[in-house]
Amino acid sequence: MPDPQQLDRFTHGTGFVAALDQSGGSTPKALAAYGIDENTYSTDEEMFDLIHQARSRIITSPAFTSDRIIAAILFEGTLERQVNGTDTVDYLWNTCGIVPILKIDKGLQPEVDGVQLMKDIPGLDDTLSRARAQGVFGTKERSVIHSANPEGIAAIVGQQFALADQILAAGLVPILEPEISIDTPDKEEAEKILKAEILTGLEARQGENQQVAVKVTIPSQAGFYSDLIDHPGVARVLALSGGYGRDEANRLLSQNPGLIASFSRALLDGLTAGQSDIALTETLDSTIEGIYRASTT
Repeated sequence: MPDPQQLDRFTHGTGFVAALDQSGGSTPKALAAYGIDENTYSTDEEMFDLIHQARSRIITSPAFTSDRIIAAILFEGTLERQVNGTDTVDYLWNTCGIVPILKIDKGLQPEVDGVQLMKDIPGLDDTLSRARAQGVFGTKERSVIHSANPEGIAAIVGQQFALADQILAAGLVPILEPEISIDTPDKEEAEKILKAEILTGLEARQGENQQVAVKVTIPSQAGFYSDLIDHPGVARVLALSGGYGRDEANRLLSQNPGLIASFSRALLDGLTAGQSDIALTETLDSTIEGIYRASTT
């Protein structure tokens, strides 16, 4: 079973979830936006050292507190790293009071039927066991929808729920993330199919007494996911920024009561390696406040 204090905070806490889970594919872009060019490093290890330094700077900022941040999503490699001499997971929960969550997917398969399923996740049971032992609360796993293809979306949701069962069995809470690309031409129709599939999957789980969380693209129709938010089988519904600029993502999110942010690029935008700690904290504080207000409207 998940830690009761973490579960209560994740389910009922006021604020949003910080996505600090840049992986091998997204790290070079994240570092470039942070002001660190690819020529600065020559190996993956050096790259991950640099992104962890950036993460640590954010996590230890006076602006990054449990007053406005409920949880943080981490990349798997972060489990082996420390913040201020303390294991990152331990630092987040026991120093900051922020619930630690782990990204577990290994990227996407090629597109079939308008969707990209997750690749296989080798050694997942061992990863989940290690994460649980370190105090991780839950996981996040992403797949992507590119068109309103019923067969493809059904496959996406089926894979998400099958993986959720494995995660729940390990004592963690899964965050299903069937992202709909904001460039999907029939995005609103895709949202209808996706929500129906998720609700069907939730109904099939009645009586199991185990909640999942869901992370979705901000919907085209305001309030569209209210029935998911209110569903007894759902611990929380999060929203990704999905390529929207921060101001637009905040504006759209604020039209959806009960839906809270789980932003990555929109959270880190404007932060650079060259900033003084004071300047970084001022920028981060303003960003966090904007996302917090959009998540609590």
